[in-house]
Amino acid sequence: MSFLGNLLNNFFELIHQFVKIFVQGDNYSYGLTIILFTVIIRLLMLPLNIKSTKSSAKMQELQPKMQEIQNKYKNDPQKSQQELMKLYKEHGTSPFGGCLPILIQFPVLMAMYSILYSIKGIDNVHFLWFTLGKPDNTFILTILAILTTYVSSAIMMPKGDNPQAKTMSTMNIMMAGVIGVSSLKLKSALVMYWVVSNLIQLGQSVFMIKMGLIKNTVGSSILNREAEKNEETIKSKDLNNKSVNKSVSKKSLETAVDSKYRSKAEYNSKKNVSKSTGNNSNATKNKKNKTNKNKKK
Repeated sequence: MSFLGNLLNNFFELIHQFVKIFVQGDNYSYGLTIILFTVIIRLLMLPLNIKSTKSSAKMQELQPKMQEIQNKYKNDPQKSQQELMKLYKEHGTSPFGGCLPILIQFPVLMAMYSILYSIKGIDNVHFLWFTLGKPDNTFILTILAILTTYVSSAIMMPKGDNPQAKTMSTMNIMMAGVIGVSSLKLKSALVMYWVVSNLIQLGQSVFMIKMGLIKNTVGSSILNREAEKNEETIKSKDLNNKSVNKSVSKKSLETAVDSKYRSKAEYNSKKNVSKSTGNNSNATKNKKNKTNKNKKK
C-alpha cells in the first residue's frame, strides 16, 4: 500500500474506533465510519474544489475570446497557443485548473478500494439493506451511483446549445454508465463511498451557485428559474393580500358610513317624535286652559 493508502488507512481506523464509542457492533459502525470518513475527506477538499470551480467558471467565460483567437490564428497554431496562454495569464486562470480535484479524487478512491478490500471483517457486515462486503443485489446502490454521478456533473455543465456543452454531456453520460457497470461487481461499501461523495459534491455545487461563485451553468440556470418563480409567487401573494386588505377597508368604510347614516336617521326620527310629543302636550295644555276659562265665565 502506498504512503497515501497507509495514511488514509490509519485515518479510517481512527474514525472507526471513534464511532465504536457510540455505536456497538460492526453492522452500523463500519457503515457510519465510511460516511463520516467521506464527509471529512470532502470537507478537506472543499477549498481546492472552490478554487477549481472558479477556474472552470472563468474558462467558460473566456470561451468566446478563445474561439476568436483560434479562428484568427487558425493557420498559425504556435501563435494561437501563445495568445491563449497570454489570455489565461491576464485572467489568472488555467485550462487544467478544473482537473486538479478529479486528479486527487481518484487516488483517494483507489486508496479506499485498498482499505475496504483489506478489511476482512467487513465481508458479511450488513448496513441498511445491503452487505458492505458484497455487491448490492437489489441494484439500488447501482441506480444511486448512476444518478448521483450524472446529476453532480450535469449541474456544472455550461448552459446553451454549443459543442462544448454537447461534448461534456456525452462524457457525463459515459462516466455515469461506467460507474454503473463497475458498481455491479464492486463491494457495496465502495459504491456507498462513491454515492455519498457525489451527494456531498452536489451540495457543495448548489452552495457555490447560490453564493454566486458559479455562473452560466445548467445548475445556475435551474436555480435562477426557481428563484424567479418564488419571487413571482411572493409578489402574487402580496398583490392578493393588498387586494383583500383594500376590499376589507372599503367594506369597513361602507359599514362605518352606513352606520353613521343610520345613527343620524335614528336621531332625527327620535327628534321628530320628541317634537311631535311636545306639540301634542302643548295642544293639550292649551285646550285645558280654554276649558278652565270657559268655566270661570
